[in-house]
This record gives sequence, structure tokens and C-alpha cells, in this order.
Amino acid sequence: MPDGILITGGTVVDGTGAPARPGEAVLLRGGRIVALGADALARVAPDDARIDATGKTVMPGLIDAHTHLTFGEPTGNDELFHHRTEAYSSMLSAYNARKVLRAGVTSVLDADCLWNIGCELRDAIDSGIVEGPRMRAGGQALMTMLGGTAGRMIADEGTTAYATVVRGRDMMVNEIRRQIKYGVDWIKIMVTGLIPSMKGPEVKVWNFDELRLVCDTAHDLNTKVVAHCRNSESTRDAARAGVDLIYHASYMDDEALEAVLEAGSALCPTFTLLGNLADYGSKVGSAPELLEVFRAEIAVTAKQMAKAHAAGVPFLTGSETGFAVTPVGEWHARELEMFVEYMDMSPMDAIVAATRNGAFAMRMEGELGTLEEGRIADVLIVDGDPLADVTVLQRKDAIAEVIKGGKRIDITTPIPEQKLRTSDQVRFLASCPLTRSLAFTEEQLEKLSHV
Repeated sequence: MPDGILITGGTVVDGTGAPARPGEAVLLRGGRIVALGADALARVAPDDARIDATGKTVMPGLIDAHTHLTFGEPTGNDELFHHRTEAYSSMLSAYNARKVLRAGVTSVLDADCLWNIGCELRDAIDSGIVEGPRMRAGGQALMTMLGGTAGRMIADEGTTAYATVVRGRDMMVNEIRRQIKYGVDWIKIMVTGLIPSMKGPEVKVWNFDELRLVCDTAHDLNTKVVAHCRNSESTRDAARAGVDLIYHASYMDDEALEAVLEAGSALCPTFTLLGNLADYGSKVGSAPELLEVFRAEIAVTAKQMAKAHAAGVPFLTGSETGFAVTPVGEWHARELEMFVEYMDMSPMDAIVAATRNGAFAMRMEGELGTLEEGRIADVLIVDGDPLADVTVLQRKDAIAEVIKGGKRIDITTPIPEQKLRTSDQVRFLASCPLTRSLAFTEEQLEKLSHV
């Protein structure tokens, strides 16, 4: 039975960075792109499906290189670490995976997860029992007992939700081998962490020799390494140790940039989480004093990121989808807007970062991320021109067609509404102590003092 699809009339933005090509036909068959242009029209079969994309843009499906589809959109670390069950989280992850496709995202890297759900979700999607994006997955993030942003919620040893605390060289090596045994595509390291007793931003909590050991062990087993780095020193040492992909790279200085260039590491800044907090945090109850901190981090980091882009560092787009401030299916494409706004990228450069460059995160370079003959047929048809306004990719009504592996995805049938399970959320009695001075005005307190 023929499974071809001929797309005609649209403007092709192929993801390679080449100029847009108006009115070019694209022929899909057997899950691949088999022809473009006049060749596509010549090879079409009578019973191939046809899509008229006149007035629309035809481009590769987006690749989100930083997601957390298993987290369940927590409002904070307490929910994430103490209010999640493995079985329910697995089912919720499968439910959420459909939303990702409908946002035009056909591939994701989910580098660390609750339990081992990421790998299981990837396999369920590949097996056809769950509808979702193409996935590459990691297991629990490797931490020292100081890693991450949860402070003392992380146990001194063992596994807590998405984190495994490793102590000593033998334990590091054994945990990497264990994760690879159970199917991870990437090993993730939380190179920086917040220390509760110290005020200020995250600090580096791994030494260079430890980072090098992780990279060497993983690479010997044909597995790549991604690192969470929220200061310049961590970015420098991660790159020198052999980390393949660096998340955040916050406050990167020239020395760290030089290390990234020399090592050939890729960067995924993940501005979206910070941008959502800075721009909309007040709408969801974020602490007001933090909003300008987030905005300042974007500005300082983006300046160096623009320099890195000009120097040829490969960039990938990642949204950190999976938290309450980055819910699934909502913000995947905002990173492109932020690349254009803060890093002086052209819309074309941002699209390349979100398509061709994303194939690196999927470990599918040369197979995925561009509309070229022989590539996997992950295709997005957009009602608008993202080269004129890259924010069009964030509009749900602008996503006209999503095609994954040559198959059209149903993006119109409503997904059942999710109702929050009360046990998954923390219920606070108050956000601060109810002192008498807060409860009463000065006049009331004066009157009460004379009663």
C-alpha cells in the first residue's frame, strides 16, 4: 500500500541555512524524504496523498534538546522529590508526550528523568504504543551530594527522584555502566549546585578529575555526556573534560568560551525557563525579588553566547519543558525567539539551531533535522513565515501539519483534559508567618494595646 505524501506550493526552509525556496514540492515515502522540486513532481504516484501548502512554510520538525517530560510540571522541588509516584508519573508522561508533537516538536532529548521513565517512554514511543516525539533519553542525573537546586532534599547517597548521588571513582564508573546497561543515550552531570548555607548563585561541585572520569567512562561505551553548568568555571572545566553538550553555560567568560571552542562542545543555553520567570513569574506567584535576577542572568549570559555563535560554536534550542513555568506543549519554540532577541541570531540561524543542530542531541546527524533527500521525514507545515517572524512557531493555530517519520499526526482531535491529582501538589497554609503586625494596621494595633 503506497504511503507517499506530496507537499506542494509551500515555501521550503530546509533547515540547512540555505535560502528559502518558494513553491518547491517535497515528496515523502517510506518514512523518508525521497525527492524535492521537479524531481518530486516527476516521481509522485497516483495514489500518493497530497497536501497543498500554498502560502505556508514547509520546514523540518523542531527538536527540543532540553526537556523533562517525566517531571509532571511541579511548582517546586518539594513536589518533584516527594509528591511523585513511579507508576502515575509513567502514565502522565505518556499523556504529555502527545502535547509535544502538537506543538510541532518531532524530537526531544530528555537527558534526566524520574526513575528510568525517560528510557521506557522512548521505547514505548518507538514501539508504537504511545504517541509522542522521537526521543533520546538519559537516566538519573549524576550528582555529588551538593549538586542541583534542591539543596538538602537530595540525600547524601543513593537515588532521589531524578538524581543519583555518586561518591568516589568506583561508584561513578559503576553508575554510568548501570545506566548504559538500562538503555540511556546520554549521561547527565549536575556540575553546579546551590549550597543552602551559602548565599548566591550555584557553584561548581565537581572537580576536574571527576568530570574527566565520567566523560572517559561514558565515551568508552559510545555514550555522550551532557552537563548542567550555571557558572563560568563549570563550563570551562566541563568542556576541557570532554562534555559533549553543555546546558545553560551561565555567566560564561572568555576563558570558558575558549575552552568550549577548543573542545568542540555544543551549547544549549535554555533561556526559556529564565525568560518565562522574568516576564511572567509575577502571574504565577514567583518571588518578586527573583524576577530581575533572572533577567540579569539572561542579559549577561546572552552577550557571551552571541560571541560564541559568531565564533562558530554549535547551538541547540532547549526549553526545559516539564516544570510549572514551562508546561508541556506550551513553550518549546520560545527559545528561537530568545536567540533572535538576545543573541543577535537571524531567524534562519535560530531555525538551524532548532532543526539541523538538534540532530546532534538525537545522535542522528546526517539523518534528521533537514529537508534533504534521504533524510527522515519529520516535517512541519506552518501557516506563516518564521523567517519574517520566528514567534509564529509558538502559535498553536499556525501549526497546520505535523508529520513524523512520514506519517501525518492528528493535531485536531481534543486531548482529554487533565485534572490535577491533589497528592501531587503541595498545599501551603501560608507563604509567610502571620504576625500581628502583618494582620493589623498600626491604628488597629494601637487600639488593641489599650484593650
